[in-house]
Amino acid sequence: MFVDQVKISVKAGNGGDGMVAFRREKFVPNGGPAGGDGGRGGNIVFAVDEGLRTLMDFRYQRKFKAKHGGNGGIKQMTGRGAEDTIINVPQGTTIINAETEQVMGDLVAPDDSVIIAHGGRGGRGNIHFASPKNPAPEIAENGEPGQEFEIRLELKVLADVGLVGFPSVGKSTLLATVTSAKPKIAEYHFTTLVPNLGMVRLPDGRDFVMADLPGLIEGAATGVGLGFQFLRHVERTRVILHLIDMSGLEGRDPYEDFEKINQELMTYDPDILKRPQIVVANKMDMPDSADNLAQFKEDLKQDELLTQTPEIYAVSALTHAGLTPLLQRTADMLAATPQFPVKQPEVATKAEYDFKPEPEFTITQDANGTWVLGGEKLLKLFKMTDINHDESLLRFTRQMRGMGIDNSLRDHGAKNGDLVQIDDFTFEYMA
Repeated sequence: MFVDQVKISVKAGNGGDGMVAFRREKFVPNGGPAGGDGGRGGNIVFAVDEGLRTLMDFRYQRKFKAKHGGNGGIKQMTGRGAEDTIINVPQGTTIINAETEQVMGDLVAPDDSVIIAHGGRGGRGNIHFASPKNPAPEIAENGEPGQEFEIRLELKVLADVGLVGFPSVGKSTLLATVTSAKPKIAEYHFTTLVPNLGMVRLPDGRDFVMADLPGLIEGAATGVGLGFQFLRHVERTRVILHLIDMSGLEGRDPYEDFEKINQELMTYDPDILKRPQIVVANKMDMPDSADNLAQFKEDLKQDELLTQTPEIYAVSALTHAGLTPLLQRTADMLAATPQFPVKQPEVATKAEYDFKPEPEFTITQDANGTWVLGGEKLLKLFKMTDINHDESLLRFTRQMRGMGIDNSLRDHGAKNGDLVQIDDFTFEYMA
């Protein structure tokens, strides 16, 4: 099975907790604080593995978590940093944030890698909180939480040349003829259900990768047939070989087929038609092919979709006639065509955007009357607070007061003795 799109969740490691400790050595009175910092949490790193061809492995594992950093120790010893978690993906994988639809990474080179989720920094030990007013603080930070994302992986076949066309026009036969690939070939539509790749090697030493993409049909860009599922693979190709069945045996008009496929490509992405395209007039060994080709050339002069009239090569994939000039011209076009950048998915936005800063905290009340505090900044401060030491809790209350939470609770109607909840921690409100 060819798996080319999957959704997974990743969570980087939390930083290690800082430590509250003091020097206790003989003949060293008042040794002072000596708690070490926590270690860094592990990152989530995606890296290319050239041995992989599909995203099948992610069908069985959808959640990935990196290790947490080590806690700080006595004598100012820093905790051990966690190793990064390496997730191997096939070459040609695009990593997209499932919530924002932003491209987070595009791995196309054999040695490409990218950090998707950064591990949290280690919490500070009590040595960092010493001051003339408090030379022996019992304050330490917990480690910073690691980043967490829902992401979508999309595999786009890395091919220099893409074969497009209606089903049964001879794409698989052409690929099998000019490469060592062995795609399934049969006399019925949709024989090819997954993209097939093959390496073309010319006598002059040049080579390129060719992909036989599953047959497109009218309406593919809107989800009809198999085309919508595999249209994204055309994005990677630099040159398009558009195969047309010139025999007319199935009662279809070659020019109408050409127009319909280009219309589907333009509907999916208008920029695809700006790429070099060669029309491959296939099945020229059939009786009526020459007449159909002559009429096709006349009709092509009226084409309005293409910015320039494509070159036409008459071939027969079955008898190998005309293949050598076609492949040589394709290699010439590749040499003059740069890589095309991967487009970021379009996100719907308003015509006018009013910037509204993210609130530092939120206040709601549940059915039991408990005040529930939320907000990314507040939750991060709480998770980095060591609630096992009173001084750390007092520091956190000062931070909340500085954020204006006390006044905001009072404005919302909170009274002495009301319960207030932050994450899984509950305390009584005192004005």
